Amino acid sequence: MTDTIEAQSNKAGKTVSESAAETTVVMLPSDANPLGNVFGGMILKHVDLIAGLVAKRHAGHANIVTASMDSMTFSKPVYIGNALILKARLNYVKRSSMEVEVDIEAEDLNKSQKVYTGTAYVSLVALDEKGKPIEVPKLILQNKEEEERYAEGESRMQIRLDNRKKRKIGV
Repeated sequence: MTDTIEAQSNKAGKTVSESAAETTVVMLPSDANPLGNVFGGMILKHVDLIAGLVAKRHAGHANIVTASMDSMTFSKPVYIGNALILKARLNYVKRSSMEVEVDIEAEDLNKSQKVYTGTAYVSLVALDEKGKPIEVPKLILQNKEEEERYAEGESRMQIRLDNRKKRKIGV
């Protein structure tokens, strides 16, 4: 695995920080149910949007599509009036696919308190103008934390591929 990390680091590519993104969105009544809880689907929409932005920054001239989103657990609720804070970065890059990790927080703006609400791992694929997968730049790893995230992302990607194969053959 270290060989893979070194190979990724030594080829022309982009760093994690070059594509990372953070966004903050105030949650409105139209984003929530009648009791003030923000819909999970609304949060997932923002997760998908920022993950797509990170992947697009990395891939450059390519159409970016979401291939999968690992299970998303909402550990704390988000309410109307909260600021939804999303921080996204690349963990792993294969040939045409990328894994983006999105950390999610909710900030009570009246109390200036932030709470962690969840993490999502989004797999995205870069496509050419004909809808075929296209190669993306390698991921340049600059520290031990990025190397660990890369290795973990590679493991998750393999699990996703194995699960997809099982579904195709009906196992």
